[in-house]
Amino acid sequence: MQLRMFKWIATSLALAALAACATQPHAHAGAEIPGFLLGVWHGFAAPLALVAELFTENRIYAFPNAGGWYDLGFIIGIGAWGGGAASAR
Repeated sequence: MQLRMFKWIATSLALAALAACATQPHAHAGAEIPGFLLGVWHGFAAPLALVAELFTENRIYAFPNAGGWYDLGFIIGIGAWGGGAASAR
């Protein structure tokens, strides 16, 4: 049991260390940065964009984005597919 837990923790730490190295390319000068409302739209369109991504170069997550506000909008938009918080009750 302890060896299994140690392996799980070691694997988790190794994956976290690899993820810490990930970077995104810099935005081009003059590029418009998506904010909250585009985050909501992209979240709502994410399941459709996921299918489109299989055949084209589309992304389901905007780059560059405005950070926290875009993320909040994306979560709200993707939550609309499942009914949001109302269906969790």
